[in-house]
Amino acid sequence: MALSAHHSLFTYGTLQMREVQLARFGRLLQGRRDALPGYRTTEIWITDPDVIAVSGTDRHLLVVPSDDPADAVEGAVLELTDEELAAADDYEVDDYARVEVTLVSGAKAWAYLESARNAV
Repeated sequence: MALSAHHSLFTYGTLQMREVQLARFGRLLQGRRDALPGYRTTEIWITDPDVIAVSGTDRHLLVVPSDDPADAVEGAVLELTDEELAAADDYEVDDYARVEVTLVSGAKAWAYLESARNAV
C-alpha cells in the first residue's frame, strides 16, 4: 500500500484495538506511547450499531478537560495516511470532535475529544 501524507493521531481507546484497526484501516498500526496533559477520561454509551459491532462494546472512553493540572490521559500516537484519518473520522460518532493537541512529549497530534455539543 502506498502511503500518502502522514497524520499523527493520539488514541486512548478503541482505535488501539486490533479488531478496530483491521476494520477501519485494513492493517495493524504500531503506536508510540505518549500522554495528553490537562485531560481525563470519562465513559460514554455508544448507540451506533456499526461502531458497537466493530469495537465489541457500547461503552467507549471520551477525553474531557480536567481541573487538575496533574491529570494526563495515557495513550498511543498512530501514524495515518489521509485515507486512514478519514476512516477514523467516519468511525468516531458525534460525541467526538477531532482537535489538534500538544502531547507530553511536545509532539502535536490530532485527538478525538469531547465535541462542543456535549461540553457543559
